[in-house]
Amino acid sequence: MLEDLSRTVVDFVRREGAIAAGIATRGTLEGGPPSVELTYMHSDARSAVIFAVPLRQDLIEPYLAKQNRRMHEKDNLTANSICSGIALNLAKHLEQKGHPSVPLAANNVYRTETPGGSLDMFPDISLRYLAVAAGVGHFGLSGNVIVPEVGASVILGGMVTTAELAATEPLPAQATYCDRCRICRAACPSGMMDPKEEARVTLGGREFAYSRRRNYLRCQYVCGGFTGLHPSGQWSTWSPGRFGIPEKDGEFPAAMVKGLKAYTRRPGLGGGFYHPLMRGRLYITCGNCQLVCHPDIRQRKRRLDLLKSGGVIIQAEDGSLSAVSPETAEAHMKAMPEERRVLYEDG
Repeated sequence: MLEDLSRTVVDFVRREGAIAAGIATRGTLEGGPPSVELTYMHSDARSAVIFAVPLRQDLIEPYLAKQNRRMHEKDNLTANSICSGIALNLAKHLEQKGHPSVPLAANNVYRTETPGGSLDMFPDISLRYLAVAAGVGHFGLSGNVIVPEVGASVILGGMVTTAELAATEPLPAQATYCDRCRICRAACPSGMMDPKEEARVTLGGREFAYSRRRNYLRCQYVCGGFTGLHPSGQWSTWSPGRFGIPEKDGEFPAAMVKGLKAYTRRPGLGGGFYHPLMRGRLYITCGNCQLVCHPDIRQRKRRLDLLKSGGVIIQAEDGSLSAVSPETAEAHMKAMPEERRVLYEDG
C-alpha cells in the first residue's frame, strides 16, 4: 500500500505536466532549517510531494536578448499557476482517499511570524530544499535547483500530506552538470552570490552546498525591477531603472525605499502580476541567474553573451521599453526633464 500510493502520487504530478518529481519525508529533511518543517503546514504532516514544471526554452533567448519580455513573463506566470494547480489537485485527491493534505503555492507566500513579518519573504516551506532532498534536482552554484534535462529553467511545486509515503533518494552528487562555471554569477547585476563563501545545509544526514547568498534585498532590488543597470553600465535587465547598486549590504534598506517610490510612479510595463508586498503590479524583469543555467556549457555562454550584448533598457513616456546602446541610454536620460529623470536614476 505504501509503495503503491507513493508511485501513484509521483505518476499523478508527471501526468499533469511535471518533468521531475519526488517525495521528501520528515526523516529525509531532518536537521534542516525551519523552512523544511512539514508540520508548519499540518500538525500531522509526514511527507511532501515535490515536482518541477519547465519554462519554455524557446522564449528564454529572446527574453535575455531584450527582444521580447512579455512572452517569457506570461510563460513564467502560467508555469507558477500550473504548479499551484497540480498541488491543489493532488491534495484534494489524497484527501478523498483519507489523507488530509495541504497544497503549497508555487510562489509569493511568506511566513508572518518572523522579525520583519512577510517583508522578510521567508517562505512557508522551502520548495528548493525539499526538491534537492527528494531527488528532483541538484543545487547549482546560484542556489537554484537544476533539473538534469533542462537546467534551472523550472518552477517548483509541492504539497504536504499526512500520508506516509516512501521517500525518493537525492540525485548522486557526482551526477550534477554544475561545474562552477560562474555564469549565473556573471548574469546577476546585484552581486547576490558571494564570490567566495558557500552556504551549507544538512537534510536527512546529507550535506548540500551552494554559493552563500548575500543580503536578500539585493535580489529584491534588482529582480523586483526597481533598478536593472549592471555596475559596468554596459547592459541591463528589462528594468529601465538605473539607480546605483550599493556595495555594502547595510545600504540596501534605504536604496529599496527610494527605488520603490520611483517604481510606483513610473509607467507600467504591460503585463505584470499582483504581489502581496506591492501596492500595484510587479513585473518580471530579471531572473537571469535561473535562465542562463543550461546543461550545455555552450548554451550557458551563448545566453550570457545575449544578455550582455542586448544593451540597456530605456522607457518612453507611454511606458514602452527599448533596448539601446549604453551611449544612447545616457543621452536619453540627459534629455529627460529632471522631474522624470529622478524616477530612473540617482540625481
